Amino acid sequence: MGTTSLTLTESAANGLPTRSLVTTVRYPAIGTPGGPDVANAAPLRQKGPYPLIVFSQGFDIQPERYALLLNAWAKAGYVVVDPTYPFTSPNSPGGLVRTDIVHHPADLSFVISSILDLNAHAGGTFSNLINPAELGVIGQSDGGDVSLAAIANTCCRDARIKAAVILSGAELAWFQGAYFTTPGVPMLVVQGTNDLVENPVACSVELYNEAPEPKYYLSMIGQTHLSAYLAPGAPMQVVIRVTLDFLERYLRHDQAIGNTMTAAGTVPGLATITSQTTLGPSTGSCPDAPVG
Repeated sequence: MGTTSLTLTESAANGLPTRSLVTTVRYPAIGTPGGPDVANAAPLRQKGPYPLIVFSQGFDIQPERYALLLNAWAKAGYVVVDPTYPFTSPNSPGGLVRTDIVHHPADLSFVISSILDLNAHAGGTFSNLINPAELGVIGQSDGGDVSLAAIANTCCRDARIKAAVILSGAELAWFQGAYFTTPGVPMLVVQGTNDLVENPVACSVELYNEAPEPKYYLSMIGQTHLSAYLAPGAPMQVVIRVTLDFLERYLRHDQAIGNTMTAAGTVPGLATITSQTTLGPSTGSCPDAPVG
């Protein structure tokens, strides 16, 4: 696997100053399978072009803390991009400002455009490495909120996105638009049953029930807001297997992967998965969700 770091500079617009997003890109590269990651390695073009995944991190969490997940997706044959959004990373020069999240769907679309521009540029590292028709987003917590807005909210819908994975995410009233008013894209929702932080179970149930099909809900039994996404172990392996099966089904269009995904997400005492239309009601409510 190859890695490289880019600084993507977003021009001043809509009353905002110039925004810089330090962005890590992981990609299939020439080298020994299973060997160490190599900075700026030559891409493995023979098996491409590859689907593109853009990952959005949670509030006050550096994107690279999710490296185990990001590496697993890249090693499975995806180009994986993780931008550091302004004002929500712990090392942000401007400090932490959670309300800046309202600008992040536009940041996300800018990152997609920037990477696809590099893909279209002849002779560059990423030239023709990506299939622009196979584009997915994944986000965790506030990053899940951003990813959801980019596929389902009238404020920020990016029609280039063909599949989405929402890890402990929610609908967010801060985005000035309406959710699920147009045909949706395939979506996988992942939620820990012991998640008591900003986006509890009620949030994921609410967005899942409102979303059109095809959709899947992976319930991680006993997991908290971050445990299945940051810590190595059996829960993370379930998340990796199910997300990869989902991406294979809806980005690479492997019609036979459905049964494999169901098996990967059905682990007694650890995980259950469903694609039913509606989930039963959950206790509590979802903070900051739209009313009505």
